[in-house]
Amino acid sequence: MRVTEKGQVTIPKDIRDRLGIVPGSEVEFVADEKGARLVLIAGNTDQKPADFEAWLNSVSGSFDTGGMSTDEFMQWLRGPRDDLDPR
Repeated sequence: MRVTEKGQVTIPKDIRDRLGIVPGSEVEFVADEKGARLVLIAGNTDQKPADFEAWLNSVSGSFDTGGMSTDEFMQWLRGPRDDLDPR
């Protein structure tokens, strides 16, 4: 594919179909050591990510526990556990 003067490219239909990219979908180009990847940011959420790394990059930094540890967050989320011996 060619890049236009405006820097635009056409995403091939088979790629759009596989990733669930429809008009209005948000995508991002991510540069890494292998080149650049197209990552679906928002669109058809019924589609599964192409691979774990793509999914991980798409959700990276999207959750903030406010500095709590995992145990502290779980207690905040679920409440104190009453099934443990208080010793």
